[in-house]
Amino acid sequence: MDALFVNQCSISGLKLAPKLTTTPFPSQSLHRLKPTSKPNLTSASVIQNQQSQSLETQKPFPFSDDNEDKPDDESYGEVDKIIGSRALEGGKGMEYLISWKDGHAPSWVPSDFIAKDVVAEYESPWWTAAKKADESALSQLIAAEDDWRDIDAVDGDGRTALIFVSGLGSEQCVRVLVDAGADLNHRDNGGGLTALHMAAGYVRPGVVKLLVELGADPEVEDDRGRKPLDLAKEVLKTTPQGNPMHFARRLGLESVIRELEGAIFEYAEVQELLEKRGKGDRVEYLVKWKDGGDNEWVNAKLIDEDLVRDFEAGLEYAVAEGVVGKRVGDEGTMEYLVKWTDIDEATWEPEENVDPDLIKEFEEAQNVSGPGSVEEAQLRK
Repeated sequence: MDALFVNQCSISGLKLAPKLTTTPFPSQSLHRLKPTSKPNLTSASVIQNQQSQSLETQKPFPFSDDNEDKPDDESYGEVDKIIGSRALEGGKGMEYLISWKDGHAPSWVPSDFIAKDVVAEYESPWWTAAKKADESALSQLIAAEDDWRDIDAVDGDGRTALIFVSGLGSEQCVRVLVDAGADLNHRDNGGGLTALHMAAGYVRPGVVKLLVELGADPEVEDDRGRKPLDLAKEVLKTTPQGNPMHFARRLGLESVIRELEGAIFEYAEVQELLEKRGKGDRVEYLVKWKDGGDNEWVNAKLIDEDLVRDFEAGLEYAVAEGVVGKRVGDEGTMEYLVKWTDIDEATWEPEENVDPDLIKEFEEAQNVSGPGSVEEAQLRK
């Protein structure tokens, strides 16, 4: 996926799986399983009541390692067609639900044991629709009543249709696939990239926003430990500045970054702001998080206005450990005695300067301990 790390302006940089082609079959042609390591048809799992039975309840088609259980070369079945598919665990491959011409009950067979032209005949319409972001074709294939197709079917690199249409920027196709149950956080086998990585790397802010709204996890990392936000920042860094040809691309990347920052930092607690950089809408602050996470540059629009105002006013920060007392101040307003983690002596602070959660914890503790608590006794002196 090196194409994601350079200035590609189209989806053509995707490493696609080898093109699937449909080979016309002569009317007398037999679509057979490959004879090598053939399945034992006589012991195949039988699927009853196909119209009502869910694919999730089916067991994989059994194979025997015992040579004496394998049929002779002429005993394996003749394939009518593929009527369903499902991805193997971890997206490592596919298996297909086979309808047999000899009347044998449909059964699951791994793709390695099925002739390539038979697989291609079934898969070509799906991957063509995905790689062209053809909403109508995808919808028709999904709606087909006689086809138990896996929405999370994978290609040779473990990529799903959702990953392709996200990289292509089709919000309509994303909705169709997600509504049908597509896995929003599936990671491919070519780098651990998700649909959100693809949308971010190929500068699709609309799809990024939609995926996040639909529940995609913005903190899933690829095999190099990068979140979609990290990838978008990498691409922005390598996109030339001051070149009119790249102006729209940079704006798109900045939009992607804002969406992802908003998703990641929405509920994060800031301990303090350390530095400032940028101008206008691009102002960012270096944030130190309360949970001990790495310091990060965050757009000013995503940071509480009070924190920004305090930083600009040059106010210093201290970390409160808890409230240990309260009193009515000289002006009739409530004040709280705050114990600090980095200051030895507790100090009285007006209510507006104290974290409401700390005040709540203090009040709850007072209700439990009663008016005779040590803190209040000290305050009366």
